[in-house]
Amino acid sequence: MKIVSGAQTGVDRAALDAALESGIEAGGWCPEGRKAEDGIIPEIYPVKSLPGAGYKKRTKKNVIDSDGTVIIYFSCPSGGTKQTLCFCIKENKPYLLVDAEDTSIEQASEEIKKFIISQSIATLNVAGPRASGEARGYQYTKQVIQRVLKSTDLT
Repeated sequence: MKIVSGAQTGVDRAALDAALESGIEAGGWCPEGRKAEDGIIPEIYPVKSLPGAGYKKRTKKNVIDSDGTVIIYFSCPSGGTKQTLCFCIKENKPYLLVDAEDTSIEQASEEIKKFIISQSIATLNVAGPRASGEARGYQYTKQVIQRVLKSTDLT
């Protein structure tokens, strides 16, 4: 199992933190120069800088290079979160939408586990709003992904 994201603040970093803390492989693509809303993405995140890319290109590359994407959102996907959904549809890649507004941590983790198993996912892309767009995203996502990774049948 490998978890990837673009390493933006919020949902992306929560997924990477959960993977790293669980000893699970982590990675993904980030914009050229390791750019994020809080400055330079810290080196603790094992993401690769995509030459000549901004947020949109790195989002598409993470969708393409993964086996499936979990999109966490609150009420309605917008911005880069919505763009991720569009790329999944356009590239015909499996995706799971999780509305954190209506889905408990336990329920979300069960849905993601079922998605991983049913789609035979080895590399899971996790996407969602940045911290400035949704302050609850980091904590929710980290708890969900930690629960998913604790599942013995996935590791």
